[in-house]
Order: sequence, then C-alpha cells, then structure tokens
Amino acid sequence: ATVFLELWKRQRATVVTNWDLYRWDEEEEELAMELINNMQHEPRQYQHSYFRSAIILLLVLVMIAVLIGIAHALVIYRVIAIALLTQSNSGFSSEQANTMAVVTGAVLHYITIIIMTKVNRRVALYLCDLEKPRTFSQRENNFTVKIFTFQFFTNFSSLIYIAFFLGRINGRPGSYVRIAGKWRLEECHPSGCITDLFIQMAIIMTLKQTISNVVEYLIPWISHKLRKRQQRPKKRNVMLGEEEEEVEDPCKRQWLSNYQLNEVNVFSLFDEFLEMVFVAAFPLAPLLAFLNNLFEIRLDAIKMMQLYRRMVPRKANDIGIWLQVLEAIGILAVIGNGLVIAITSDFIPVQVYKYMYSPCNTENSTGVDCFPAYINHSLSVFRVQDFEPHTKVNETRLGFVRDETKECRYRDYRNADDYSYTAQFWHIFAARLAFLILFE
Repeated sequence: ATVFLELWKRQRATVVTNWDLYRWDEEEEELAMELINNMQHEPRQYQHSYFRSAIILLLVLVMIAVLIGIAHALVIYRVIAIALLTQSNSGFSSEQANTMAVVTGAVLHYITIIIMTKVNRRVALYLCDLEKPRTFSQRENNFTVKIFTFQFFTNFSSLIYIAFFLGRINGRPGSYVRIAGKWRLEECHPSGCITDLFIQMAIIMTLKQTISNVVEYLIPWISHKLRKRQQRPKKRNVMLGEEEEEVEDPCKRQWLSNYQLNEVNVFSLFDEFLEMVFVAAFPLAPLLAFLNNLFEIRLDAIKMMQLYRRMVPRKANDIGIWLQVLEAIGILAVIGNGLVIAITSDFIPVQVYKYMYSPCNTENSTGVDCFPAYINHSLSVFRVQDFEPHTKVNETRLGFVRDETKECRYRDYRNADDYSYTAQFWHIFAARLAFLILFE
C-alpha cells in the first residue's frame, strides 16, 4: 500500500506540473466563481454552528450504533441457527450445524452490505445537507469521511467479531454465556477461529466479485436500453431544411446521444472508490483482489464511455481526501493483519508450545518431532459432574454415558480443579502482546 501511494504521488506531481496546477487552490477558485456569478455582489453570511455540528455528530454515532447492532443481529442469528440445526433430526444438519450457520450467516452479511450501502449513501448525503458546508470541496470531503465510516462498520463489524471475539467471550463448559438465558454463544470451528473467518471472507469476496459485478453492469445497461426506447428520435420533416440541417449537425447528434445515456452526479465515482476489501485470513484474497481490480477497470471504463453521460469536467490537482482515506486503509490493514496473526490464528500458541513445552525445549531438536502432543496440550479437562443443572446432555448424540464418562476435553488453557487460567495461558498472552508490538 505504501509503495502504491508513493508511486501515485509521483505520478500526481508529474501531471500537476504539466498542467500548471501546482499553486492552484480549489476553494479559492470556487469562492471567486461564486463572486463573479453574483451579479448584485451581495455579501453572503456564513457562521459555523457548534450546535449543528453536535447534532450531526450525534446522528453519526446513532448510525454507527445501528450498523453495529446489525452485526449483533447476525451473531444472534448464527447462535439460534446452530441450536436449531443441532436439534434437527437430519444427521447431516446436526453434524455440520456450525459450518451451515457460518455459511448462511455470511450470505446474510453480504445481503446486509448491499442494502446498507444504499442506505449509507442517502444518510451521508442528508447529513451533508444538514451540515451546510460553505464550499463544494468541503461538502465533498465531509461526504467522503461519512460514507467511508459507515461503509467500514457495514463491511467489517461482523468480521471483527468473528476474528477477535468469537470463542473468547462465550465462557467455558459449566459457565457459558447465554442469550436470553437459553442459547449459548457460538464457538470457533474445531480447527480454530481462523477457519470461520476464512469461510466468511471467501463467501463475501466470491459473491462480491460475481453477483455484484454482474448487477453493477446489468442495471445501467438495462436502464440505458429503456431510456433509448422511451426517447426514440422523432421523424424529420423533409419540408423544413433548417430542421434537417440541425439534426444532421454532428455536435447535436453527439449531444443527443449523450443525453440518452444514464444520469450521473458529482458523487457517481464514489462507489468505485469504495469497492475495496482487505484481510489476511483468506489466502486467495490478494489474487482475487488483483483480478477484481483488473476486471473493475474495464467494467468501469465500459460503463463510463457507453452507459453513463459525460461528467462535467472539474479542475483538480489531487484526489482530495481520498488520499488520506487510502493511507488510513493501509495503516488499518497492517494493524488488522497483525491482530489476525497474533489473536485469531494458532501461530503464537504453536510457537510458545514449541519453545517452552515441547520435547525440543529439553532435547536436541535435530530429528525430534516438536509437536507430538500439541493438540492434547492445548485442551483443558472438564468434569462432567460440573455441567450446569438445567443443561440436558444428549448422551446418545454425544456418544457417552454419564455414569461411565467422568471427564471431557475442550479448547482452552484452564486448570482442572478450579477452571482458572493456567500459566501457559499467560505465556501465550504475553507472547501475543510482544508479537503485536514488534509487528506494528
């Protein structure tokens, strides 16, 4: 990301120099044009309102809370879906309940992204109108910040929960955290929480790069065809030579052809800027993102040249606040990748076991298997007698008899007597913090 932005800055400096825009200021020219266009030269009063700013900030926080609430609703859906699928009479549904809940939850997350993208745009425009900025450039910057903030929480609230909170706030056997005292929070996949994040990201990226791109092109294409059918050219009157001459004018033909295309506005390009995703959990994400960018470039070019009207050109010497947005995304990507490696994946627990608890710690590591009992070492002991009183254990489904089975194992680092955290848990916790500090 840093290399890309630095190369872009060099390209931008070259273009600005060639076009003589180095000392050009957008706000100064905009204010000057407003003064020239004001024939009466009447002064325009403008005063910043702290009350209006406080109201807008409050509305932004309310919108963010709504977006986070949608992520919580998806969590509740997965919890209830797992419970219902587990109790299903179908053997496949009960065995694959967790995977099916994650897959359907990812599809619902994709649907909420599509819907809330439209809602976020309207809300951001309404807040900009309520804010009453002095110049168009200020309005553009305010809209960019708001729409990016809303889209960030729309796209990543559920992913942040899966990556950093799933399986860590659900309690332990005998003391589970439950929704409405009935459904306990979902746990990670047996292979680790990184699998749930992998499935979520794979489904969302696949749907975005297939269905979204197809719809993104089909809707303008269908709209263009409908507009052409509704605006059929009138028959020319051969008796009026002047009329025929105007129709045959190539400039007018181009204007009419451009008018028949789909409408555009000053914020039409913002959707193209917002089509970006970053995460390290999906190994094919960089490849798919690269292929998606190549496809998006051609798709956007076709839409702009054939399906949309020509935008009114405006002078500019950079991409505005989008440069700061891209820099922020680069920083957040590094932080997010570090958190995924340190917290979500098993990289740190494996290394701690290898260098502190495995046979390689006491013996010569040459020719010695360092992970003979890592899985067993990462499990804790739970006494069956400590099950919650209201919990009904399905002995047939679980494959054991309560009188014969005294202990079970679960993924955690807790003592068998009082279920407190072991020393290994704190070693892993310290190693994760140290890795984050070094990585960042």
